[in-house]
Amino acid sequence: MKTEISYKIYGLDCSEEVAILNRELGNKDGVQGLEFDVLNARMTVTFDTATISEQQIIASVDATGMKAVPWQQRRDQNADTFWQSKGRLIMTCLSAGLLVAGFVTHWYTHGSFLDVLLGGLGEEHTTPLVSIVFYICAIVAGAWFVVPKAVFAAKKLRPDMNLLMVVAIIGAMILSEWFEGAMVSFLFALSLLLEHWSVERSRRAIGSLLEMAPKTARLRDSQSGQVRQVPVEDIAVDATVIVRPGEKIPLDGKVTSGSTTVNQAPITGESMPVRKIVGDDVFAGTINQDGAIEIEATKAASDTTLARIIHMVEEAQSRRAPSQQWVDKFAYYYTPAMMILAMAIAVLPPLLFSADWSVWIYRGLVILVIACPCALVIATPVSIVSALTASARNGVLIKGGVFIEIVGHLKAIALDKTGTLTFGRPEVQEVIPLNNHTTEQLLATAAALEANSEHPLAKAILQKAESQNIAVKAAEDFQAIKGKGAEGRIDGRLFWIGSHRLMHERGEDTPDVHKKVLEFEDAGHTAVAIGNDEHVCGIISIADSVRPQANNAISAIKKAGVEQIVMLTGDNSGTAKAIADKIGIDDYKAELLPEDKVNAIKSLLNEYGQVAMVGDGINDAPALATATCGIAMGAMGTDAALETADIALMSDEIEKIPWLIYKSRNTLKIIKQNIAFSLGLKLLFITLTLFGLASLWMAIAADTGATLLVTFNALRLLKA
Repeated sequence: MKTEISYKIYGLDCSEEVAILNRELGNKDGVQGLEFDVLNARMTVTFDTATISEQQIIASVDATGMKAVPWQQRRDQNADTFWQSKGRLIMTCLSAGLLVAGFVTHWYTHGSFLDVLLGGLGEEHTTPLVSIVFYICAIVAGAWFVVPKAVFAAKKLRPDMNLLMVVAIIGAMILSEWFEGAMVSFLFALSLLLEHWSVERSRRAIGSLLEMAPKTARLRDSQSGQVRQVPVEDIAVDATVIVRPGEKIPLDGKVTSGSTTVNQAPITGESMPVRKIVGDDVFAGTINQDGAIEIEATKAASDTTLARIIHMVEEAQSRRAPSQQWVDKFAYYYTPAMMILAMAIAVLPPLLFSADWSVWIYRGLVILVIACPCALVIATPVSIVSALTASARNGVLIKGGVFIEIVGHLKAIALDKTGTLTFGRPEVQEVIPLNNHTTEQLLATAAALEANSEHPLAKAILQKAESQNIAVKAAEDFQAIKGKGAEGRIDGRLFWIGSHRLMHERGEDTPDVHKKVLEFEDAGHTAVAIGNDEHVCGIISIADSVRPQANNAISAIKKAGVEQIVMLTGDNSGTAKAIADKIGIDDYKAELLPEDKVNAIKSLLNEYGQVAMVGDGINDAPALATATCGIAMGAMGTDAALETADIALMSDEIEKIPWLIYKSRNTLKIIKQNIAFSLGLKLLFITLTLFGLASLWMAIAADTGATLLVTFNALRLLKA
């Protein structure tokens, strides 16, 4: 019988452990699939219970030096044990204390600080017994979490950084370099503690997303009408929840009573609060600012937009970036190669040139220590996790490290027009009264004629009238003129509203009016004429408004180095050209069907290689899927958009696109810095070792320092 179980893996902090678990469990009979979430130290196993048991899976994990606890069991217990959460810190501190004790007694007995410190460089001295005891205890404490993994690596004949360190420590002890062996053990434990801390920092960053939604909510009982505080997970869909000013909204829902402004920045990264009235959608984790509202829950706590975002960010950790895959492959060959190099340095000079065995064995041990790929292995995943987390906080949901790298290499971007570069709804652009009519009179007349219409152009006129506080009274004897417009009586007089064609048929299309209408149409606007039985009262220009940030966003994308920006639209060429010229688009393609957009993306791919498509995630789904990277605009609350795109911009703010490009390129820059620094430092110390200028403790101190530096460098990406 096929089943799936998740485990919390203690000791799982980076891809090195993932590789170990894959090798140990991946080929076992009955194991059908393994998935890893390094961020949460979780392993999910799909297996056949007739072939392998849960106990066997747990035993296999324990054999690697890690520990597996069923995820549900750990969650029910609600916390790690004291040892599980603090054990690594305790043993590292204990190792440090014992090392200091050994050094002080050694110094006191020997009398020379530098002689003790530089003992590994060849000076002859005797270590007192009490110091040796302290050093051995420091070694045991420092290597407490390392030895089980090293033993497993030795059994499997797959050398890793744990085995490198244990071999180096044992070698130092054999050479009676007790201080250096203890120093290596402590500093390696410190290095692993820092690595563990950096992953925990990223875990806490993701955990902070969970804290955005409150744990309880005020529920109005549907029977008695009484209000009571209940856990959010116990609230059913369609239940009524009360949210006071200043409180976080606990669930996705619709406003059923009251009005307010809502700070949606925790989800979308928007800088300005959004007005909410009855019928508007609200989302878990956003902040109700200035009005008490009642909402009807539309989703359970486990299915809110925020919950989906958190789940997708966690899932993204398993989609490794190309640079991370490269590091993993490199480390796979690098570690055994360095062991062979260390062995050659230790053995060949004494055999071939009768050199001093103890000197060259020591240098071989130094090579082993500096070969530790700690900083190299951790350089990429911490950078990727930090970038993913910062992006999620800023309203940009990236579904894997691979897409961070893709955005950093983009050469061309294709953008849908409607809903992406524009608001996606018609709005009144200009009101031009004629023949002694005022703007207010013209809008009042147009609104009266359109009062009962559901046409998008009619809605635009009515919204404009409402914004001008113009009272609207529906026209009498209203009659639609199919395909052209409508007419009706206002205060007993007949008025009409309609297209350029209707105006022409009524014989009221004067040269001046005709010229103005053509100007509107050339700019991609729809001209609506209003008239009576004597003359044209005026013209209203209606068009889909360009987003005010579009111009700056396009300019910023170009500054980021994107070579070609193309607008794709199903609209007519005149409208497309007007918008492209207005916001500085390089090229446009108009009157496109969905399959035409796909062909346009394929053409860009052939020319530029790396292409992103930005759309709404629903109508543009085929083009989003065809592009190297699909980016959905305004995906908050839209399930289809969240599922379709590789990257989802939770708000409609187009300026998030250049932000994303710069974030991606900064991530790539930091990854390259970390890898170059890690490898460069190792090369430097290998050279110093060959000339006898490096000691064991200097090598491990340099490696620990490198781990610390690359970690802090990567964590800079957490800044939004």
